[in-house]
Amino acid sequence: MAEDVTGLLHDWNRGDRQALERLMPLVTDELRRLARLHLRNERRGHTLQPTALVNEAYLRMVNVERVQWRDRTHFFAFASRIMRRVLVDHARAHGAAKRAGWRVEPVVEAALKGRDVDLVALDGALDELAVLDARQARLVELRFFAGLTIDETADVLGVAAATVSRDWATARAWLYWRLKAS
Repeated sequence: MAEDVTGLLHDWNRGDRQALERLMPLVTDELRRLARLHLRNERRGHTLQPTALVNEAYLRMVNVERVQWRDRTHFFAFASRIMRRVLVDHARAHGAAKRAGWRVEPVVEAALKGRDVDLVALDGALDELAVLDARQARLVELRFFAGLTIDETADVLGVAAATVSRDWATARAWLYWRLKAS
């Protein structure tokens, strides 16, 4: 299946719009899994459901023209980033600055003992981290939002797994510090 997905992505790169139609049934289940990961720490009663998040992400992805898909991992990492943007836009549109209900705990483990952090603050912290260290910010997106393993993240970033492990520890510590200060 991975080869089928990669082949269809390459066809889509070359402008074959029908490749996208053939691709979607192959990736829909995985996109829904990603959506559930993104929504797992949202506040109760969140108006977006996994299918709606997938649909919104799909609408944004089909209009992106400058992405050259390398493989399925690249596609799902990009989809995860788009889902994050959808949720941040949704939170901003609903004035959720202090009420988004995101749990920091999965990002920095139990360091904050379950303190609630809003999605807009988390997004801002990741943007700040990207200025300081773009790879670490990307790593957080891949590990936390996309749910990739250390090895999968290393593959996407083109670095050693040991580098990912070190950067992951540093990024978690920085996020702990930054989110605790807000």
